[in-house]
Amino acid sequence: MNEFQYDDILNYQYPNPEIEKDFPDKILRAAQFAPFAALTGHDEAVKETARLTDQRIELDEYAKDEINRRLNYIKEHIEDEQMFSITYFLPDKKKDGGRYVTATDFVVKIKDYENTVVMYDKSEIPIPDILMIESDVFSMIE
Repeated sequence: MNEFQYDDILNYQYPNPEIEKDFPDKILRAAQFAPFAALTGHDEAVKETARLTDQRIELDEYAKDEINRRLNYIKEHIEDEQMFSITYFLPDKKKDGGRYVTATDFVVKIKDYENTVVMYDKSEIPIPDILMIESDVFSMIE
């Protein structure tokens, strides 16, 4: 048996060099070998379950009275354009609990009927969700 049995076809050029036109870009060609995710959305569901939320803090009567006192001060001095930092509870839309956020801006209006505080950026904060109201003005008058 001849050890160079395939010498005649070893350097033979393939007769159809046009085949690369089907996959002009190597990235497109590699896409056919991309991994397949059998459980679509599973990773997102695991991340959502692992995401932590805070529980709402129940205020005592003293804290509620202090918030009401500060809201009354803001109503009386709404034209003074003073900055206030309002920390409030923002409920989570997907699961129980939420998180506490702080908005620092001018208070434009307090809507008694809707029970909200309207900030300069037009965001509305529900008064029952307020944890605290801070401002330099309160340290001067107390």
